[in-house]
Amino acid sequence: MVDFNRFTLANGLRVLVHEDDTTPMAVLNILYDVGARDEEADKTGFAHLFEHLMFGGSVNIPSYDEPLQRVGGENNAFTSNDITNYYITLPAVNLETAFWLESDRMLSLAFSEKSLETQRNVVCEEFKQRYLNQPYGDVWLKLRPLAYKKHPYQWATIGQDLKQIEDAKMEDVKAFFKKHYNPQNAIMVVGGNVKTQDVKALAEKWFAPIAPGEKYLRNLPQEPLQQESRQETVYAKVPLNAIYMAFKMPDRKNPDYQCFDLISDVLSQGQSSRLYNSLLKEQQLFSEIHAYITSSIDEGLFVVEGKLVEGVKMEQAEAAIWKELKKLKEHQVSTDELTKVKNKSESIMVFAEMSLLDKAMNLAYYELLGDAGLLNNEIDRYLAVTAEQMQQAARNTFVKEQCSTLYYLIAKDA
Repeated sequence: MVDFNRFTLANGLRVLVHEDDTTPMAVLNILYDVGARDEEADKTGFAHLFEHLMFGGSVNIPSYDEPLQRVGGENNAFTSNDITNYYITLPAVNLETAFWLESDRMLSLAFSEKSLETQRNVVCEEFKQRYLNQPYGDVWLKLRPLAYKKHPYQWATIGQDLKQIEDAKMEDVKAFFKKHYNPQNAIMVVGGNVKTQDVKALAEKWFAPIAPGEKYLRNLPQEPLQQESRQETVYAKVPLNAIYMAFKMPDRKNPDYQCFDLISDVLSQGQSSRLYNSLLKEQQLFSEIHAYITSSIDEGLFVVEGKLVEGVKMEQAEAAIWKELKKLKEHQVSTDELTKVKNKSESIMVFAEMSLLDKAMNLAYYELLGDAGLLNNEIDRYLAVTAEQMQQAARNTFVKEQCSTLYYLIAKDA
């Protein structure tokens, strides 16, 4: 159970406070309700680029890290297709430094050509190193547009084209900041050895003077129902042939979301899971195989991916995966299997409650989903999933006409 208090500033900034006097530390986490799905098709990668720009200094504080390091603080951030999240951890006695830093860059980020050029180069280099110049690195650059034809989930967080990042202009950057980086579009969580009244005083001092900005109303194109299978074959210099199968699954708020998470665990969690036992250990078709979900706020993906053992035919490996998915459709998961994956999910969530930063990030995310209090009921939703529910979900989902398959094969001259 994660206890918290909540208040909202006049400018629309939502603030949650988790008091924990068992630690001398504090965390300030700010979630901005903007991700790659909010980008324009010809300006992708901007949410991630902006994450980097936010560390380039503000008008009043040219070096973001230096004052934070002086007070024993650390910071980082991440971007997904749905959100951008920034966090600072530091001794609780120095909490005001975190308020000063975060409020200043929300208010007056420094838009210098030098900073843009520097961070643009950093992101371009990351694009090349992580996505273009390593084996299987561009899988999601190919799988997303194969699975999505209308929704902006069709591009990865890094962007769909390196040139779009290279061509990012100052006016585009300023427009993106004005649209998304304002109090109305943010959720702040402060946790640790703090008191709500003190946090409220600091929030009023540092964030209340910031103008609320214009409310961003998201209106994204809906992905139509996929009614025919899709395939794409890629040849590259990779050590092993690989297969990636993606099925649409319900959005994060859907009551069946936890059901799909548990199905992925039945298939792929640990060495007693079905895919590991059958396809890797017994049949020795794969050197590694996984099933997982993207946990997207809009309609997400259920993915099965594996790297084939050398010499195994792709047709044989793919048929073996379909056979395992068919078992889920035809037979209910056993009581023992269901209990095991439920227990694992419960232990993961309990463990997350031991981390101050995890609690802060989770509170912010569940508040974005509608109510931070949902965090305290999440375990119950997993425990309520039935074998019948999982079987029905498998029947509705694991259909060949609704599958997008990427075959990643060793190039002939590799």
